[in-house]
Amino acid sequence: MLEPDPKVVREVLTRYASLRIAQAERERPATARELADVSYTLCVMMATTSIHDAVAKADALLLAKGRTAVAEAAESEGEKDLPLAV
Repeated sequence: MLEPDPKVVREVLTRYASLRIAQAERERPATARELADVSYTLCVMMATTSIHDAVAKADALLLAKGRTAVAEAAESEGEKDLPLAV
């Protein structure tokens, strides 16, 4: 299965959250339509049929990619075997 680009996932997830807030503050037909479109897009991107599952999978993907990026950055800077300071 292909994995969606984390940058695009982040953009769609941010748009979804913004539309949810806008719709909660003031219900509008145009916002509801756009929210439905973004929800559908997120579900397709994350290969789910439920927006709740899509959001959870998107969050997990972004978290995993964030951890990978931090590890790669540390490795490229020669900090592969150094412990993290707490």
